[in-house]
Amino acid sequence: MLKKTRSILDELDDLYSSKDKGSLLESRAGHVIQGAINLLSSIYESYDEESAAELERRLINSIRSKDPNKFIRGVRRITAENKKNNDQAL
Repeated sequence: MLKKTRSILDELDDLYSSKDKGSLLESRAGHVIQGAINLLSSIYESYDEESAAELERRLINSIRSKDPNKFIRGVRRITAENKKNNDQAL
């Protein structure tokens, strides 16, 4: 008989399932929110104010619509525009 192997993620999930669901959600939400804050800080450091505001709007809309591609398309579009502008400046 083959022994069923489990991933470390399965083990961690089982560990947390026995704890209070509210505490688990609170913890995960805190991590996600802190990650989003860090991402927005990086965006505002990397792009001009107008582009960063557009990406912030796209991030929020992506979360709301559960479609990460909206944000990814925005990053690619802005990156392409910046590259095009830099190439023209040379």
